[in-house]
Amino acid sequence: MNNSSEFSIKLTEVASEFQLEEIYIPLYIEDIEVKRSDVSRPGLPLAGFFSHFESGRIQILGNMEHKYLQTLSDTDRATHLEKFISHGVVAVVVSNSLDIFPELDLYCRKYSTPLYRTSDTTSSFMAALIAFLNVALAERITRHGVLVEVYGEGILILGDSGIGKSETAIELVKRGHRLIADDAVEIKRVSAKTLVGSAPELIRHYIELRGIGIVDVRRIFGMGAVKLSEKIDLILNLEMWEKGKFYERFGLEDEYTELLGIKVPSITIPVQPGRNLAVIIEIAAMNNRQKKMGYNTAQEFNKKLMRNIADKNEQ
Repeated sequence: MNNSSEFSIKLTEVASEFQLEEIYIPLYIEDIEVKRSDVSRPGLPLAGFFSHFESGRIQILGNMEHKYLQTLSDTDRATHLEKFISHGVVAVVVSNSLDIFPELDLYCRKYSTPLYRTSDTTSSFMAALIAFLNVALAERITRHGVLVEVYGEGILILGDSGIGKSETAIELVKRGHRLIADDAVEIKRVSAKTLVGSAPELIRHYIELRGIGIVDVRRIFGMGAVKLSEKIDLILNLEMWEKGKFYERFGLEDEYTELLGIKVPSITIPVQPGRNLAVIIEIAAMNNRQKKMGYNTAQEFNKKLMRNIADKNEQ
């Protein structure tokens, strides 16, 4: 993934998420935004080497940086820290509840650089922070559809308006599965292989049913019927049944739909009166899960069929 992002998150939201201790906060803190998902431990910059230095990253001072600064005289430590902070650092976080050097506090105030502290170890804090920023700053799109979790699989249901996506989602919820989003699905690319979907905050947990109106799924079916986000494992394209059109019957050919540069397994399901879409989607979810575990029913059936034909030919 590209480390630079057109999206951003307020630094205050990051601090709140990780309950960071505020050592120094400038007056314009609400205007400071984080736009990079990678972070830095500034060992070389503290030693005076600034080639390829990225000031937009959150800078973390751990035990190693702290020990190095302790070896310096007061004058040298002040010189190195001022040079470091003066490069326009977005924020500094001191880990492991380490003591704050007076010089660090002084120059953060001089250059209006936010200074925080956490009790977490450096490695665990960095891992959690990077994971959080990867999601917050992920490339994203919005698709008209429904996202549900069925047997642990994230199923994105697409199709023309009025084809029955929301009604199918309600039936799935009644059968014990969970709703993530209806009508608009926000899709984020959180890694090179993973897409995560969620609902815009305004319509979260709501479903629109024609003839009834807006339904609050969380209040009617309980908290167990909804979920904030889910990885997208399978895409189901619903379309009206067309007489004479060929539809896959064996499942030997794998179909994919590309979203944000990631290919997601997909299935086209024809819709006509009398078809129980909820049951079909349940089977599709279990079958997709089975494929991920290494068993492909269509391929196994094809092998069995070929062996049967070969045996008959021999006879």
